[in-house]
Amino acid sequence: MSETVTVPLHAVAHGRAGDKGNRSNISVVPYLPETFPFLVDQVTEKRVLNLFRHKGASAVERYVLQNLPAINLVIDDALEGGVNSALNQDLHGKTLSFLLLGELTVDVPVDCIPIGSRYRA
Repeated sequence: MSETVTVPLHAVAHGRAGDKGNRSNISVVPYLPETFPFLVDQVTEKRVLNLFRHKGASAVERYVLQNLPAINLVIDDALEGGVNSALNQDLHGKTLSFLLLGELTVDVPVDCIPIGSRYRA
């Protein structure tokens, strides 16, 4: 295995976000399947909740989807009341995946970073 480096989550995965009421739903999908076990170990409910606390998040439920591979995160109270009552610009929380991908870091072997990425030496 190659050396391990710390990178932002977006260096090894992409995401999709949706909403239902005051609940945000973010899926994290690795670019390379061999990265998935590292994401399962490190993209935890606790770390995600800590990242979204400033938005009022009260709980995170994580679903590990081994066959895809992907992780689905359901974040309660992250949308400041939801579409009908939030005063923020992003009423549906579509950009919350960018917050997760840009702010959460993971430790992965260099081989788990796609070739051509600026994070791969």
